[in-house]
Amino acid sequence: MKITSAEFIVSNSDAKKCPNEPIPEYAFIGRSNVGKSSLINMLTGQRHLAKTSSKPGKTQLINHFKINHNWFLVDLPGYGYAKVSKSVKATFQKFITEYFEKREQLVCAFVLIDIRLEAQKIDLDFINYLGESGIPFCIVFTKADKIGKVKAQQNIAAYRKKVLANGWEEMPQHFVTSSLDASGKEELLQFIDQVNQDMFGSNSML
Repeated sequence: MKITSAEFIVSNSDAKKCPNEPIPEYAFIGRSNVGKSSLINMLTGQRHLAKTSSKPGKTQLINHFKINHNWFLVDLPGYGYAKVSKSVKATFQKFITEYFEKREQLVCAFVLIDIRLEAQKIDLDFINYLGESGIPFCIVFTKADKIGKVKAQQNIAAYRKKVLANGWEEMPQHFVTSSLDASGKEELLQFIDQVNQDMFGSNSML
């Protein structure tokens, strides 16, 4: 798939106010400062589509971007470590849950994980939540350019071990990406394109 258009549609903090168009959505979420905005900009080929910041917790709303006029990329607030008050964090964590559990258009969630770090409990807990809730998801390892390929594979293997120890029968489907050199871009977009084709067929608007 080649992204030819990416248009910001709306930001809000209420899942009920998200666009009601009957087109598929792919949600991107991860710990604060995982490189989510940079990844979204890399995938879409637009440097400033999603706002990037050196301060964790920049995204605090549900942001909808319409891609190629036929699917939505959804930028969700990061979880954990954001420098906001407990009341604000509780509010946006609640609407994240409501989005995942009530959003019928959601096709797949992409859980972003910094490939340089050991498995974090907050990431494992969130993955378990998605699994227990029956929400389809994939793991997207970010910042692969910051470590060597051998170390990256070692870290993924260690992550797999942690996931399996948490009761999973197999490692969820995963991608290795870098917003700097665009590695993983083609594989990730091809996955989305294939899911759209499988779900809606070649005769649909997709």
